[in-house]
Amino acid sequence: MFVLCNISSYNSVMFLVGILSWWYGNGWSARIQIMKRQLLSSADFFSIGLLFSTIFAPYRQISAGEVDGSLKVHLQAFLDRTISRFVGAFVRIFLIIIGLFAMIFQVILGIVVIIIWPILPIFIVISLILMVIGWVPSWMI
Repeated sequence: MFVLCNISSYNSVMFLVGILSWWYGNGWSARIQIMKRQLLSSADFFSIGLLFSTIFAPYRQISAGEVDGSLKVHLQAFLDRTISRFVGAFVRIFLIIIGLFAMIFQVILGIVVIIIWPILPIFIVISLILMVIGWVPSWMI
């Protein structure tokens, strides 16, 4: 019986060591990789690179392509293309700003998670100790 209890406690300790070694090793680096993938996914979702490269391209231009006709028709097409470019620039800049805000929020949240990650197992131990001694928060009384 003593040998079984000793083996059982050894397995429990090794299980705990395995969890902690993952938590502070591979788990932490995996969390950082997840954050990087989320940032790349957000950049791809908002197409920030494409929006920067086409910032002054016409926006949903329907009828101001090649024109034949008088000077008035050419001026009207030029004005249509110019307005379309300004509308396109405004919409693209707005989307770039929204995408950058979303990515900044993700970076801040990711940094908070990465900082809190190594502290979380300590909270579990503290919670178990508080549970054993019977401590109850004042707002739950």
